[in-house]
Amino acid sequence: MYRTTALTLSLALIASSALAEGSLTVASWGGAFQNAQSKALFEPASAAMGIEVKQETYGGMADVRLQVQTGAVTFDIVASGSGSAARAGAEGLLEPLDYSLIDVKDFVPGTYSDYCVGGDIFSTTYAWNTATFGDAGPQNWADFWDTAKFPGTRAYRGNSVAGALEPALMADGVAPQDVYKVLDSEEGIERALNKIRELKPAISVYWTSGAQQAQLMKDGEVDMATGWNGRFDTAKADGAKVAYNLNQSLLDYDCFAIPKGAPNKDLAMKFLAEISKAEYQDDLPKYITYGPTNMKAYETGEISPELAATLPSSPENVAKQLPISLEWYIKWETRATEMFQEMLTE
Repeated sequence: MYRTTALTLSLALIASSALAEGSLTVASWGGAFQNAQSKALFEPASAAMGIEVKQETYGGMADVRLQVQTGAVTFDIVASGSGSAARAGAEGLLEPLDYSLIDVKDFVPGTYSDYCVGGDIFSTTYAWNTATFGDAGPQNWADFWDTAKFPGTRAYRGNSVAGALEPALMADGVAPQDVYKVLDSEEGIERALNKIRELKPAISVYWTSGAQQAQLMKDGEVDMATGWNGRFDTAKADGAKVAYNLNQSLLDYDCFAIPKGAPNKDLAMKFLAEISKAEYQDDLPKYITYGPTNMKAYETGEISPELAATLPSSPENVAKQLPISLEWYIKWETRATEMFQEMLTE
């Protein structure tokens, strides 16, 4: 009896130790997005690898910066916007990723970097209230700005310059392929801001989160809004009268990064390798309409042709959109944000 009890306790201690060594803390943004990540990526990969994954929500790279600077890093993996990760990597806040372990050969070009590997592709687009405009909503950014043709209130991003300037220039007649050339100067940034100034009388809400985008459309509080396609689809599934168009949308991606000094760096690297596989990414669109970065995910049979046609990363939709320039955000975001915030407070 004693030997059996001792053996049981010994095995329990070994299991407990293994669990402690096989544990990761992953931070994302909560809401419908993290719920989709959890169901498609975190939970099945955790089960497949036999490890514990603790999920938290966080406020972005500012939280990572604080942890790294104070030497109290608790996150092993964080979800991030591509631009934020690019800047954080340049700042020395992230671990370089091991692409001999993480297989990105079938990824959409440009959806991974030294410090961040793409987890999904989304679009920043324009949506409209179908109770107001029916199916005949705007077809480009010039239409979104045209308050004579499309009268009514707008919602626009207010807490970040990300995805705020490019639409303004396209509305001002700049060809998509020339947008970042024009933005590569303070004069070009000012041109975009001047176009937003034109629209300010129609902007009734400056949104600050994806959840707010969805709620605005669900409540019918505005007639049009900029925002992320997956959030609008979530709102529509909840009964919102909303539609959107991907023409001239901004093609961007969310990614996963490992903070500098992460307590379980090696295991985190293996976890990123796992969730980058097609057999995980092909499940994400079932929960939120963001496309996979691993294009093999379209070949597993899990993503129907009908669903694929709606996703930002499908080849047909990629061709309609302007890919975000990480180089521009690394170079200009700080100054552009200052100018953008000054414009908002005028």
